[in-house]
Amino acid sequence: MQVYTYSEARQKLSIVLDQAENTGKVLIQRKDGRTFALIPEKIASSPLDVPLDVPSIKAKITTPELVDIIREGRE
Repeated sequence: MQVYTYSEARQKLSIVLDQAENTGKVLIQRKDGRTFALIPEKIASSPLDVPLDVPSIKAKITTPELVDIIREGRE
């Protein structure tokens, strides 16, 4: 894990942020010895989000048939 001084972190902020993203955590130490952790925030996503580059499924099924299948599965 990389440790930066406060001054280094200010001067190299972009690098520090990239390092935190790649490793998960970067420490920043002040002159008085206090240390702070810089941790990237996780982006919340829905399990229903589908990447745009995934090909769609071509099925010969009507909407009412699909609804019936889902209802059966819930019973």
